[in-house]
Amino acid sequence: MDSTHFTLQKIEKWSVVEFRTPSLMDSVMLTTIGEEMYRLVDEEDRRLLILDFEKVEYLSSQAIGIVLTLYKKLGNLKGSKLVLCGVSPKLMQLIKITRLDRVLIIKPSQHEAIKVATHLTS
Repeated sequence: MDSTHFTLQKIEKWSVVEFRTPSLMDSVMLTTIGEEMYRLVDEEDRRLLILDFEKVEYLSSQAIGIVLTLYKKLGNLKGSKLVLCGVSPKLMQLIKITRLDRVLIIKPSQHEAIKVATHLTS
């Protein structure tokens, strides 16, 4: 499933979501992204997610809310994990302000995210 806002690929056991847009600020677009992301977990039963923010420069509180909701949804499912990667220093500041860096697994690159993710599930 590819969205207009992100691509989805399967790497090993992981579903890797790569955001296509530099700005995750538009409320209407984020509502659509949220619905699509929740569908991955609720309907497609994808329990191992990597979210790649490499192309993203701007993030709204609504986008952070989507990540947090995904984290909570996955937290209720056995054998599930959520890993973020490609988070720029600017976005990392926002994540640290919200203290999400204390609960989320965040890796610098997709390669490192897959490496740590594979280790987490083995």
